[in-house]
Formats: sequence, structure tokens, C-alpha cells
Amino acid sequence: MAENVLIRIAVIGGGVAGATVANALFQLGNMDVFMYESASEFSERGAAVGLAGQAQLALQQAIPLAQELLRKAGAVPMNSSHLLLGSGPAAGTVIVDLEDDGSCEVIVHRASLLRELLAPFPQERLHASKKLIDITVMEDESLEIRFEDGTSDRFDAVVGADGIFSSVRNHVLGDAAAEHVPTPAGFWDCRVLVPFDKASSTLGKKHFEVDRQYGWIGDGAFIMHDILENRTTIQCIISGVEKDPPKNRKRPLTREFLTDILGTWLDGPIAKGAIDLVLDQPDPQGYSQWEHKSTPTYANGRVCIVGDAAHATSPWQGAGAGQAFEDAVVLGTLLGKITRPQDIGAAFKAFDTVRRPRCQRIIDSSRDTGEVLCGVKKAVALDPGKLLGALVDRWTFILTFDLEEHKREALEKMEEFKMSLE
Repeated sequence: MAENVLIRIAVIGGGVAGATVANALFQLGNMDVFMYESASEFSERGAAVGLAGQAQLALQQAIPLAQELLRKAGAVPMNSSHLLLGSGPAAGTVIVDLEDDGSCEVIVHRASLLRELLAPFPQERLHASKKLIDITVMEDESLEIRFEDGTSDRFDAVVGADGIFSSVRNHVLGDAAAEHVPTPAGFWDCRVLVPFDKASSTLGKKHFEVDRQYGWIGDGAFIMHDILENRTTIQCIISGVEKDPPKNRKRPLTREFLTDILGTWLDGPIAKGAIDLVLDQPDPQGYSQWEHKSTPTYANGRVCIVGDAAHATSPWQGAGAGQAFEDAVVLGTLLGKITRPQDIGAAFKAFDTVRRPRCQRIIDSSRDTGEVLCGVKKAVALDPGKLLGALVDRWTFILTFDLEEHKREALEKMEEFKMSLE
């Protein structure tokens, strides 16, 4: 294959994961990248995402101007975070007090992050209202993708970043797809964005003297609030244990429902204000947290899946976006070393080999962390001493991950797979 021939890649899905992958691949120079989104516009559901130092490092490797991108998106550094008890006799007790260790986490609005991720990508390569209905492997191993509007196109590879109910995932898993569908993680959450002054007066001014993330652990639920959009906006979240997941993944929120869920919290320092903020919005809804409990592979020939399409997780360890960024780095590393479409399968197989164990561990750890933070882990409950021990090292394997070694392992695996296919 001539060196000046570009490898055509379709990225299906226009959220944060797809936009990061598309940017990482487009910068390689040997990739002709196009993005397709099923909705009428490129958008993100959800209020905010926290990016720890490891996630920022991965984003920086995927997109060299990442820090400027985060600045434009209104990211706010979190100098510290507090975990406190929100219910029970010890309500208000500080469980964990994390000060800035130099690898400061930032909090950024999802929609603003996506806006800045899309900004540098050529607009003529962004296609909305393109719902994928089929991927066909052709005789030369190229891929024909067809859309609901009747259009189609031919590519050398397809990367699926089309969310938890991914169509590309169904192609990758084939007959096994029906056995590995997303399922409830056992929790629900609701989020609201409110002006800084309103949140401060409702929740207590003392909680906003420092740019700090607060998490409140209690009986069957968890409340969190943090700062966004250059300190103009506050995100407030109420999460709870879910025993009866609604079929459509969402439930209308009422004061009666939230008062019942947080009944044992109401004498504590945070629940009443959080309820008031959450209900003070049009049509407040609680959304079930769903996850992929297991996935047998992230790749099938020249098709692979990333982000929530591959490893949807509950949000309890704030690692979902970081994993999408790591996906982009590893894919960029692998595809940057190939010069012909025939090697795409080996690259995607190597991606699957190194990424799947890492992501599966986070899925399982996050679910377990949710049980701790909602006070339903029987061995821990709401005992302050036991909570500290159960939480203090829980993020270590995420935050101290050696991304350079991960990339080296991926490249070694790709070379092994290339030789085995020759």
C-alpha cells in the first residue's frame, strides 16, 4: 500500500468518547476519519464529569491541546474533596478529606466538553441524523455501512462509540450480543445545574468557601455537589439504591418520593436543601444507572467498540470519561503504526486484549463502591471507621495506572497478532 493512501475510518457516535477517538485518529495523518451521530445534533446527556489527573493525562495524549480545550469548556479545578456522613447519629462527620496533591481533578460540564472536542474537527466530516442499521463485510474485507435514511458508504474500519445500547456492539458480538446486554447496576440518580449563589444559599455558604467537591454518604443514598462553568454553576446529584428499575430507565421525581428515599436523612445537614434544588427544575427525573456487566470482546475483524459501547459502567468512581480517553490513546497508538488496512484487525485485537481487563475491573469496582457510598455494604454500613478503610485506597489502581506501559503492551500484542496472521 502506498504511503500516501489514507485509511478510511468511520466513528459511529458523536458523544465525548467518539469525539475524542475521532480527534486522536485524525491527528495521525494516515487516517481519513468521519463521524456519524444518530441524533439530529451532537449532544451529551448528563450534567458534569470529573477528570482526575490520570484522565487529564490520557486526554492530553489523545489531543495535545487538551488543557486549552478544558479551559474553554469552563473546567474548574477541585482543590480538595470531602466525604461526610449525611444521615444517622454521626451526620456531618468527615470520613475522607482529600487535599490537592498536585494532580488536581477538574470538573467540567459534559455539553461544554463535547463542544470543545468537536470544535477542531473538520465540520464537513461531522454527520448528524445518521442512524446506523447495518455493517456488511465485503469480499476485500472493507466495510459497507448503511444508515436508516437509505445512504451508505465504504470504509476500511469502523469504531463504535454509539453508547450503551450500541448498534456496533451488536455487530462485534454477533450471536453473543443477546447474552451480554446492558443491565441495571442497582442504583438511580438525578442531577440538576443551579446558579452558584442559589446553591450556596440553599445548601450552606460554608460548603462553597473553597472549590471543593462534597459527597454525603447515608442510608440507602448518596448526595454530591461540585462546581462548574468557571465557578458560576453548581451541580447537585442525588443517587439511591434501586430495587425496582423502571423499564424505560427513568422515573418522575416528586417530593413525596425523595422524602421517602431520604427519610432518615432529613434531620441531617444536606438532604432538605438537595431535595429543594433537584425539584426546582422542569420535569425532574431520576435515571437508572445501567452497565455492561461483562463483554466477551471489544473487536471483530476491522470493527471495534469503545467508551460506553464497550464498557459502560456506573459512575461511582468517576472513571467513565477517563476510560474513553484511554481508549482513544491506545487506538491512536496502534493505528498510528499501521500502513495498510490489512493490519487493522491485528490492531483492534490488541486493543481488545489490553483494554478489556482494565475496563472490566473498573466496572466491578465502581458497582461495589456504590454499595459503600450508599451505606448498604453490610460489612461496612455507616460506621465511620470502617467507611474510611473501605474507601481510602479504592481509587489507587485507577489513578496510578501506567499508561506508557499499557501502550507498549498494546504494540507488542499487535505485532504478535500481525505475525500470526501472515
